[in-house]
Amino acid sequence: MRRAAALLCLVLAACGGTPLAPLLPSYRDASVPIASKADFDPARFAGRWYQIAAYPVPFQNGCASATAEYAPRPDGTLAVRNTCLGPQGDPIRAITGTATPDGPGRLDVELSGVPFSAPLWILWTDADYRVAVLGQPDGRAGWILARDRRLRADLRAAARTVLEFNGYRLDALRETPPG
Repeated sequence: MRRAAALLCLVLAACGGTPLAPLLPSYRDASVPIASKADFDPARFAGRWYQIAAYPVPFQNGCASATAEYAPRPDGTLAVRNTCLGPQGDPIRAITGTATPDGPGRLDVELSGVPFSAPLWILWTDADYRVAVLGQPDGRAGWILARDRRLRADLRAAARTVLEFNGYRLDALRETPPG
């Protein structure tokens, strides 16, 4: 139980804005301005997303891939479920929580069993909400997500450009093998 609680704390610490944030690396140049998606639509964002690429975070140690699911709730928040998948696509572990809108393209995420919340910014989505780039303002985590397990090369390049534009180091970004 202690080990699980410590792991959960490290998950959110990777999100920044937490007491543990200084213990984890930042993948972003803090001198570069970062911007969230001003016209973000939580209803269009809802649904299942597959991880295409990510910066290392403790929760995903041992994961071959991952999914993130967002579902609208009556109170205007989003239910969150992040699942770590094994090599055959089988769930290894999952964590659930709530994402509360905190400005245009900005969510405040609380995960079950974790004593603090963390900011999650939607940096970009394509026009059809088929691809998304998410990041933490302090650069301790970031993801390229897509509705499908595979992503066209031009959309992958666009997502990488968004990360780079927002000050993220691309050399630390880890590609997720398609399942």
